Amino acid sequence: MDNEYMPIGIVVNGEDPLALLDKVRSLGMVTCDLCILPIAIPPEKYWSKDYIELVKRSAREKGIRVTSLVCRFIGESYLDIATIKHTVGLLNRATREKAIRRIFSYSDLADKLGVKNLQAHIGFIPKDRSDPEYEELIEAVQRIADFCKENDQSFALETGQETAGTLVKFVKDANRPNIGVNFDPANMLLYDMRDPVEALDMLGKYVIGVHCKDGKRPERKGELGEEYPLGKGDVDIKRLLDKLKKIGYTGPLTIERSLPGLTESQWITDVLEAKHLLKRLR
Repeated sequence: MDNEYMPIGIVVNGEDPLALLDKVRSLGMVTCDLCILPIAIPPEKYWSKDYIELVKRSAREKGIRVTSLVCRFIGESYLDIATIKHTVGLLNRATREKAIRRIFSYSDLADKLGVKNLQAHIGFIPKDRSDPEYEELIEAVQRIADFCKENDQSFALETGQETAGTLVKFVKDANRPNIGVNFDPANMLLYDMRDPVEALDMLGKYVIGVHCKDGKRPERKGELGEEYPLGKGDVDIKRLLDKLKKIGYTGPLTIERSLPGLTESQWITDVLEAKHLLKRLR
């Protein structure tokens, strides 16, 4: 499994990782990004030593590799741009320290589970290096990267809330070898950034994970775009996969379908159709 070329996986959300692994197996996936909701972090209900061993054994028996732990924050909301800026990531000074320590908890949990990658939206990166918030964000991400390094982990920044150029500049300025990028092409459309496939020309060497998600740009400036099932939005999936091959990416293709209000049956239908599309094109 570990040597499979571009294995197809899924992002799964919930509190109980055993239930999430069951869902991954039921979909016929071999890899997954676990998005464990923040109410279950730090360890209280599920995270005894015995329970962690049970999770690890379940993953082995099901033939599933957990490729990343997705960091989520209490109180975060993706309702609109203004709400995202205030509630998601590390930009809000009032909640920044709490968010950093939340990521530390995810890192310690990932270490116990044997997961070597973490990923998170850190918030909207300022374009201007002279902006005080830019330097504050650099220092926060450096602290996180240094903590992850102690656990022999990489920390991947989610794409989309800034241009590829801004993100590359930020990664270079943060100057930590274990900082990478989780590439989500749909996010670049939802936040009305530049062409996501062309962005790989700049971001390619930093990509350590890929979320296969689709969407369209917002109809009005300053609003969020809309997520679509894979292959039905404006991300050119074949062109994306061709570019990933060109830059030498061979890692997981992790399907993400996260539209709020989607029924479970529709979610499963969309995920399985995405899996079929990726199998045909990869």
